[in-house]
Amino acid sequence: MHRYTYPCPLRWADADAYGHVNNALFLRFMEEARTRMFQEVLAADEVGRRQNAFVVSRAGIDFRAPLHYREDPVDVHVWVTQSRAVSFELAYEIRDADQLYAEGTTMIAAYDLDTGRPRRLSVTEREFIARYSDS
Repeated sequence: MHRYTYPCPLRWADADAYGHVNNALFLRFMEEARTRMFQEVLAADEVGRRQNAFVVSRAGIDFRAPLHYREDPVDVHVWVTQSRAVSFELAYEIRDADQLYAEGTTMIAAYDLDTGRPRRLSVTEREFIARYSDS
């Protein structure tokens, strides 16, 4: 299995009064990593992106340790834990080499924004997902 790793920059505004990165921002970190991971499989044109979209149908996070604001990015690791005909689950670790800050999951559905309905994953999308699958 291959994991995608995104070095996510922290912003000064991400920190709360205690210097911790606000927990609500961890979903944004997961989104940033996922968006960059899928750049190579997304359609280049607007019509293709609308007809071959992905939407989050479920998200969850387990917080493990406080993440303090710093200049260095935090790594967001992403991989596929399961895949079906129209959806797949991604797992995430937000971490440094020696510290795990959070673990998360998102269920992603293949979706056609023009029809407002789920769609089947394409062969290209299934092949891409398989590269990051742990099964």
